[in-house]
Amino acid sequence: MGFELICSAAAAVFLPASLVWVCRRRKRGRSARAALLTQIACFAGVSAAVLAFGAGSALAADGGMAAAGTAGAISDAGMGFLSAALATGLSGIGGGVAVASAASAALGAISENERMFGRSMIFVGLAEGIALYGLIISLMILSRI
Repeated sequence: MGFELICSAAAAVFLPASLVWVCRRRKRGRSARAALLTQIACFAGVSAAVLAFGAGSALAADGGMAAAGTAGAISDAGMGFLSAALATGLSGIGGGVAVASAASAALGAISENERMFGRSMIFVGLAEGIALYGLIISLMILSRI
């Protein structure tokens, strides 16, 4: 119990501290790309450490051979939740990138020719569909858990 609390506290302290460090670097004129990569690396490192140590303590808490059956069931449900979260999150990011590029191109086209509004909104709507498809897939995954 104490080790899990330490891991949670380390994640709660380290991730915001790294965000503050990245923001300070950005204000000093460092590149945004380096700051973003640093933040992603910090997040991935802390997440991997918490998952690795958390999984080990969960198996040790159940003890011995009894943990083998229980850990498999927990792992299956956990992987289902993880896959649903990834489907929703990654499709949301992809949809956002697609809408950003399609909407800016649509605004440029509309500013030159007002009759292009209907055609350009079709492409923006198709880009939003990416996020909806990811949400539907995640709901299908969650219904199977």
